[in-house]
Parts: sequence; structure tokens; C-alpha cells
Amino acid sequence: MIIENFTPWLSLIGGLTIGISAAALLFFNGKIAGISGISKSLLAEFETAAEKHWRQAFTIGLIIGGAITVYFAPEMTAKTLNLPLLQMIGGGLIVGFGTAMGNGCTSGHGVCGLARRSRRSLASVLTFMGSGFVTMYLMTHLFSLERFY
Repeated sequence: MIIENFTPWLSLIGGLTIGISAAALLFFNGKIAGISGISKSLLAEFETAAEKHWRQAFTIGLIIGGAITVYFAPEMTAKTLNLPLLQMIGGGLIVGFGTAMGNGCTSGHGVCGLARRSRRSLASVLTFMGSGFVTMYLMTHLFSLERFY
């Protein structure tokens, strides 16, 4: 097995940045940096305008950060899959259903929940990582995912 794009320093910097951001949000706002919860709540009623504003700023920051990365360092972004639009929409809906069913996503459970030693987050991370490994194995070895690259 050949490891491609091994970037330990960039990975370390990215991990530290995510960890510091999550810790700052928890320390200054008392909120968990769970992306699915933050984005889901954008459609809800808010108790205060400040609550709405920090969630909007957080979401806009994610979008702008991603756009800056794609523009200035496109080689650092994920591969593009040539999948039909309906298949991508279906995949997105399944992921959304899974995050709703698991009461959170990788950022909320994996980064913030594990840092707080949450048993529920550990169970969630083991479940979605295990499911991801099995799915990738099946798609790569049984259904030849390579044809989509």
C-alpha cells in the first residue's frame, strides 16, 4: 500500500486549529462545535439575536474557509467523484439522517465529545467510523469504486 499525500505538518496544524477553535467556542460561548447541530439550528427560532448571529458567523466562516482553500490550494482538497446528481443528493440525505439519528456528527462527537470523555460520543464515533470502513471496503473491493475517480 502506497501512502499518497502524506502531510504530517499540515495535518498537525489543521488538527490544532480545529481543537483550538472548538475549545474557544466552548470556553467563550459554552457551546459545542457540532456542525450538524449548528447548521440544523439555523432553521429554528432563536431565543436571542446573539445566538443567531454566532451560528451564522460560524457557518459563513466554514464556507469562506473552504472557498479560500479551494481557490489558493486546490491540490489540498478531496478528489472529485463523477457521480450522478441524484446519487449525491441521496448520499447527503442519508448522512443527514444519520447525524440526526446519532444526535450529532463527526465534529460534535468526534472532536468535542471525545475531548469531554463522553461515552455516548465514543459509541457514536466507533459506530460511524466502523460503518465508514465497512462501506469503503465494500465499495472498493466488491463494487469497484475506482470507476468513479
